[in-house]
Amino acid sequence: MLIEKLPTGIDGFEHISNGGLPKGRTTLLSGTAGSAKTVFASQFLASGIQQYQEPGLFVTFEELPDDIRRNMNGFGWDINAWEADNLWSFVDAAPRPMENEVIAGDYDLGGLLARIEYIVQKNKIKRVSLDSIGAILNRFHDTHIFRRELFRISMALKTMGVTALMTAERSNEYGEIARNGVEEFVADNVIILRNALENEKRRRTIEILKFRGTFHQKGEFPFTIDPKIGIIVIPISAIELAQHSSNTRISSGINEVDKMCGGGFFRDSVILVSGPTGNGKTLLATQFISGGVKNDEKCLLFAYEESREQLFRNAIGWGIDFEKYESEGRLKVICEYPEVTSLEDHLVRIKNSIAEFRPNRVAVDSLSALERVSTIRGFREFVISLTSFIKHYEIAGLFTATTPTLMGGTSVTESHISTITDSIILLRYVEMFGEMHRGLTVLKMRGSTHDKDIREFTIDNNGIHLGKTFNNIVGILSGNPQHIVSENEDRLGGMFNDPKIPPI
Repeated sequence: MLIEKLPTGIDGFEHISNGGLPKGRTTLLSGTAGSAKTVFASQFLASGIQQYQEPGLFVTFEELPDDIRRNMNGFGWDINAWEADNLWSFVDAAPRPMENEVIAGDYDLGGLLARIEYIVQKNKIKRVSLDSIGAILNRFHDTHIFRRELFRISMALKTMGVTALMTAERSNEYGEIARNGVEEFVADNVIILRNALENEKRRRTIEILKFRGTFHQKGEFPFTIDPKIGIIVIPISAIELAQHSSNTRISSGINEVDKMCGGGFFRDSVILVSGPTGNGKTLLATQFISGGVKNDEKCLLFAYEESREQLFRNAIGWGIDFEKYESEGRLKVICEYPEVTSLEDHLVRIKNSIAEFRPNRVAVDSLSALERVSTIRGFREFVISLTSFIKHYEIAGLFTATTPTLMGGTSVTESHISTITDSIILLRYVEMFGEMHRGLTVLKMRGSTHDKDIREFTIDNNGIHLGKTFNNIVGILSGNPQHIVSENEDRLGGMFNDPKIPPI
């Protein structure tokens, strides 16, 4: 017989749990300080009320009910109103300041369980959160008694027919499941929340360690806390290769680039523009947006390296009026420095903006800037999730990435996104005879023939202009351009060096 799941209402969690928490059972939610245990436990109840009209009970062993009401009000959860309607109830078992508690003999949870059972029956409670069970350990002198009482709580909750969450603390992110070493053996299910520090960057993840008798997704999944919604789980495993493909071509905004790409980009393609700093990546993104607006398409631009005023000023310098485009409702520009929040928060904001604005084109300038605020693993998951989301909406996406050196070289960003992009355009500096030139080539164009030459290009007040190919020069893409002497040049040079020919 399959175990029924109770939807938590927490965005993304239903996917990694294959439907929610096992119904009628107790789940241990373990994590270090600051890992969002109390938020998860509260959101479990709040979502049950808002989405499923299921009354909930919060049993607090640490924080006072007033503190919980005040802290959770920021998410828009009006606990006071729910209490008035008997949708949210509290059992307050938290110690009071300056209160000296004297325990004579063995501490017994019978009175607490009686209070819980009374409210469950009176208000027809379906969901229960207990936060945090570790706080009652000091009331027991023996670990065996503590384990026995935890098992007693778990069995009592199961008998009441409720689905329960018990939070517990742990000492470090990848050590013992819970601080006391017994909690995970009592609960039917175990979920771990982490807020790990890696390379001076915090990364929140959630892992389902066990769901007794039922299936779930394995591994850690990133999550973030939205100030208006609460916890949002970002399940990379939700990505499916089921997107539709279009044969319709769209303009890059540059006629010469369209010709090199075999007629333009495909409407639902993801394009990577990679090159060193100052070599025209932002200009390509700007012309990509302008090409969409001129074709009556809605465009969305995310800028993470330049301010709004600087971006608009530069666009005007190239004859592109972003301010006019925005006033006409055909463009939305979002400028934000990457360091203002976590990469997971940026991903949620990008997705929400796309879902609300419904653009035909999206440009992100640049991915390399976002790479600064994340771990390598977190950035890889961000790129995969973002590209999948864009393809799901069947819109064109252009991303820029900065190479580590002025002459080129493979970047970390390229290594994570190159295999999942449909087109790759490389920009390079080329040193020739004491002068710096710019070169452009279409390295990849999935599903279409394309020009394989490396073309020189110039930038003026009207944007980018492609010129002739670089003949007799090798090593441009590797960052080590060298001039190769042709047969005619060699013959001509030999003629001038022939001693039989008098000097001019």
